[in-house]
Amino acid sequence: MKIHEHQARDLLTQYNIKHPDCELVFSPGEAARAVRELTGDLFVIKAQIHAGGRGKAGGVKFARTPKEASLAAKELIGKTLVTPQTGPKGKLVRRLLVSEGCEIDKEFYLSMVMDSDNAQVSIIACAEGGMEIEDVAASEPDKILRVGIDPGAGLRDFQVRNLAAQMGIQGSAVKDLIKITKGLYMLFIDKDCSMVEINPLALTGEGRLLAIDIKMEFDPNALYRHPELKALRDTDEEDPKEVEATAYDLNYISLSGNIGCMVNGAGLAMATMDTIHHYGGIPANFLDVGGGANKDMIVEAFRIITSDPNVKGIFVNIFGGILQCDVLAQGIVDAVEEAGLRCPLVVRLEGTNADKGSDILSLSGLEIITAGSMADGAQKIVALAAQQEV
Repeated sequence: MKIHEHQARDLLTQYNIKHPDCELVFSPGEAARAVRELTGDLFVIKAQIHAGGRGKAGGVKFARTPKEASLAAKELIGKTLVTPQTGPKGKLVRRLLVSEGCEIDKEFYLSMVMDSDNAQVSIIACAEGGMEIEDVAASEPDKILRVGIDPGAGLRDFQVRNLAAQMGIQGSAVKDLIKITKGLYMLFIDKDCSMVEINPLALTGEGRLLAIDIKMEFDPNALYRHPELKALRDTDEEDPKEVEATAYDLNYISLSGNIGCMVNGAGLAMATMDTIHHYGGIPANFLDVGGGANKDMIVEAFRIITSDPNVKGIFVNIFGGILQCDVLAQGIVDAVEEAGLRCPLVVRLEGTNADKGSDILSLSGLEIITAGSMADGAQKIVALAAQQEV
């Protein structure tokens, strides 16, 4: 789960990590008031969306007076920002962060992520921060520094000092880096984060380090332990279909293809998408109905898939175990009868009650195509979807 920058800054404050003072605003008038209340002679007006690359997309403005802040806010609020992370549809700007500016001598990059290969949290850092960090990682990967944190020992001061030396951080800023990284690590563990990123981490004219821009993501499977984080969720920033799927405990992710997928089990879902790719198709979604799905969940899953106008064919690939094939089949029949069928549907059933499920599909009188294997089903739906595109 992602949160907005202003929410992430509030969490930084709880862990004593310094950042410029700021205010959240929703209108030009509030932006002008914020500039009057904050201190300094330069202010940054930043669009609040769940995506990076805002600066290049025109989502970051500067102001020196309340009037300039009001004009910047008027230009940003209601604007759709398109960045590499939003996709072509972009994100609508509904709120802004007005932040005090500061004198920056140098920008660094600092983040923490889960390193699943080594079962630990890892620091990723670079002496070159700012908007071009992706370019640095692609063209000069040796500049990207990595430090693993032993879960038993925790983050040690000497690790941060070594990191500071490699980044060219000296003097009192080294102590700041120790405080910031230790605070981030505590936050990461306490809040079950999956990623925390400060970019840029700025060295000010006074020789101190400040978190200028911050992003945070949290493990959605751990949100039951953090109602305070769950309350920060902004569903306006999410795909409506993904929001609907969450309400039914369905694991759904929208993709860019034209073949809708309904599968039980994340591993089988990944294998299904790979097989579709192998035969020349592109999945329109990842959808794992899980092992404990009931008929209502199947109906909702089918409705979500068919609500995507890009979908030109649907492939249902089920290995019956806890989820029995006859339950799945009846759910499909009910869904098709309720919502109609506007594109080809291929179903492959294997496992518990597969024969009963096949009988339900064949006796339904609906135009449902069966497949004998995953490869057979993928080939059939790729060909049928291609015909729909003609």
